[in-house]
Amino acid sequence: MVTLEQVKLLETRVTQTIEYVKRVTEENAFLKGKIDSCQKRVDELEDLIQQFKEEQSQIENGILSALDRLNHFEDAIGARQPEERKSFAKSGGSEVPAGDTETDSVAENENVSGNADNPGSPGNSDNPGNADNPDNPDNGELDIF
Repeated sequence: MVTLEQVKLLETRVTQTIEYVKRVTEENAFLKGKIDSCQKRVDELEDLIQQFKEEQSQIENGILSALDRLNHFEDAIGARQPEERKSFAKSGGSEVPAGDTETDSVAENENVSGNADNPGSPGNSDNPGNADNPDNPDNGELDIF
């Protein structure tokens, strides 16, 4: 025979089980919502990755194109220089070929460094700000960047 205590104990266990199922169901719903938000973020990040890959591809193509153009330019200059040297040698070396940047830069450096008469001139080595300053455009070096 079933006693009243057994029925109350059964009712208590059923109540506890119902509460446990409710709590687990709520936790499940919360975790599903969290998964959805995480999945949205993953999708956004995948889109960003795809954009970066496309942009990287465009950048690489641009760099390769620029390098190719530079190679063509160097080839054209390289093909022109032997002709200029031959014409320079044939003329007896008295004429300086146009575009001979080495001799132009040497002459320019001599003009700049020879300004001892003018103490305020940029080429004067007495001026401590100009002697070893790599940013100084008058020091004979080119600032490419």
